[in-house]
Amino acid sequence: MSTQTSIQTSATSLGRDELAQLVARDIAPGSFVNLGIGQPTLVSNYLTPEQNITLHTENGMLGMGPVAEGDQIDGDLINAGKIPVTELPGASYFHHADSFAIMRGGHLDVCVLGAFQVSATGDLANWHTGEPDAIPAVGGAMDLATGAKDVYVMMTLLTREGVSKLVEHCSYPLTGVGCVTRVYTDKAVFLTGPDGVTVRETFGCTFEDLQALVPLPLKAAGAVVGV
Repeated sequence: MSTQTSIQTSATSLGRDELAQLVARDIAPGSFVNLGIGQPTLVSNYLTPEQNITLHTENGMLGMGPVAEGDQIDGDLINAGKIPVTELPGASYFHHADSFAIMRGGHLDVCVLGAFQVSATGDLANWHTGEPDAIPAVGGAMDLATGAKDVYVMMTLLTREGVSKLVEHCSYPLTGVGCVTRVYTDKAVFLTGPDGVTVRETFGCTFEDLQALVPLPLKAAGAVVGV
């Protein structure tokens, strides 16, 4: 028996902007979306008007546009990560409590978050590593993780020490349980859920290379089994 696992779609690993462009392309038209602090913020730069995506930011705004540059920068117009952003026609502003009501009430179709670890069943750890100098505050991440219909994670697959952030079980404190549906990394896109982890596509490595890096069983999307 042999399994066809040819799902490599790029000759090299993806950079941050290339990954953000991929995530942006995967978001369904008409969605209401929250972009987390850090790498996920880049996704706003690659959404097209034709997608009609409405961006929500935790500090009280709907209709956020791309990151502001040059003369566009307004010190009072920032996202939850304190990065200057632009506003799109029809943008609205509201109280912090109303913003959390949007998050907790199931009104977001997608949130895109960073992560320290994601487990095989979609558990998310993205707020604390246990380091003594780490900021001990989960913020709104747990509200987003449990309130959004889909949770996408953007992260490098490996730590600086070369250890996989995609793990069988998270060793860091959890933000949410079984909430992550997709994981976008520089080396592959993973689909997570109760049945384990499926690799949708790889970048700069084969499925077999990827399996050697990740300490849990992986399945290839659309793999063909033959004699």
